[in-house]
Parts: sequence; C-alpha cells; structure tokens
Amino acid sequence: MPSTPQPVTPDPPDAIARPLLTQSWLDLTFVHWAVDPADVAGLLPPGAVPDTFDGVTYVGLVAFRMHRVGWLRLPGMPYLGNFPETNVRLYSVDGHGRRGVVFLSLDASRLIPVLVGRLGFGMPYVWSRMRVRHDDERTATYTASRRWPGPRGAGTRLTVRRGEAVEEPTELEHFLTARWGMHGVFFGRPMYLPNAHPRWPLYRAELLQCEEDLVAAAGLPTPTAGPVSVLYSPGVPARFGRPARPAGIPTP
Repeated sequence: MPSTPQPVTPDPPDAIARPLLTQSWLDLTFVHWAVDPADVAGLLPPGAVPDTFDGVTYVGLVAFRMHRVGWLRLPGMPYLGNFPETNVRLYSVDGHGRRGVVFLSLDASRLIPVLVGRLGFGMPYVWSRMRVRHDDERTATYTASRRWPGPRGAGTRLTVRRGEAVEEPTELEHFLTARWGMHGVFFGRPMYLPNAHPRWPLYRAELLQCEEDLVAAAGLPTPTAGPVSVLYSPGVPARFGRPARPAGIPTP
C-alpha cells in the first residue's frame, strides 16, 4: 500500500470512459481558508485523513451553478439538473494515496436532487433558497439561505470580482482545485468516487463581500482571518466514475 499521496496533477490521472454521472459546473468561485489538520481529522470518513500542503490543510467554500446533471449516458436533465449550489469541503487522502475532497455540506436550490442525494446516497445535501447574479461582466454575487433540514436561515452572501487569468497556477492553486475524486460514505460504506474533467480555466478574484455561517454550521471553527485564496472559473464539464473502496490510511 502506498505510504505517500499521489502527485497533484492539473489533468485527471485516469479517463472515465463509462461515466456513472455527468454534469457541468459553471460560474464557480473558490474561497479557501487555512485550518489545522487536527481540527478537521474527526470530520473525515473512515479510510481518509487530512491532505496537507506544507503541513496545513484547508476548508473550501465553493459556490457555482450546477448544469445538466445526467445519469450514465443519458442527456442531462434541463430543469431538475440545473440549480445553484454551494458546498463546504475539506481535503483528504486515503491509503491508496488518492487525493480527494470530503463534502461537509452541499446547499442546493432544487428539492428533488436534495432528497435523492440525502436519501439515496447519504450525502449532506441541504435545501436552500439560492441565487447567482451577475452584476456586470466581472462581478458575481452568490446568495443562499437554508430551508431544510437546517440550521434554518444559515447561508452565504459572496460577491467577487474576476481579475486576470491564471496563466500558470501556483502549487497551492493546483492543490486546491485539481482534485480527482471524492471520499465519502455511500450506502453505509466508505467509498472513493473518481471524477475527470478538462483542465480548469482559472482567474484570480477579489472578494468584495463575504457573509457566511456555513463553515461553522459544518462543525468547523469560524474563520477569523481572511481567505488565503480566492479563485473564479467559468466552469468545466465533469464525469464521475463508479465508486471504489478506500484501503486504510496513508502513513504520515
């Protein structure tokens, strides 16, 4: 069993020829804060430990528009498959050395996808009132307010201004965005769900407004310092493969 994580790569390590799930992620804003690995270790599923960069791990608040969610090779759904989403996520690695993310919460504005995610797959989806608004060609505002199951009224208001394109992402920017799988518990068992998508088109962004309590609602300390990274992407199409079992945890 590998004792070190696999390299961070801007392109997926494996193609997914027969996807379980397809979707596009559009108008994304990534906001990240540094956190102590000890503060998040207890929130990860069995078989995964915090993935670190220079001894630090991160919590991400990612707001975007989900577009055309589809199963297998069926066309994406035009209404139920389109909705705003905001997730709180952590960074993980398992005993195979596979890097991934762990979702602590996923706020979405469509009730049926929330129910399917919660009841069908055990994922922490939350039904919320949400909106993504473009104030001009460079400025976007994302709002969310929780409806069910709560805490009712918890949410976000993020406003960002897109800056210059990232010609060559830093090592940290690769670490935070080039994640080719998800660790979680599906059908009561720890699993790793791989994904693949084209290389991210990234822009650095200025955070004009950040009112949020989703990080604290997920069981993490409320950020007291500013974010260490704010990025924007117009988006990518994504494909998810079939889940696999993690094998133990890596040696530090």
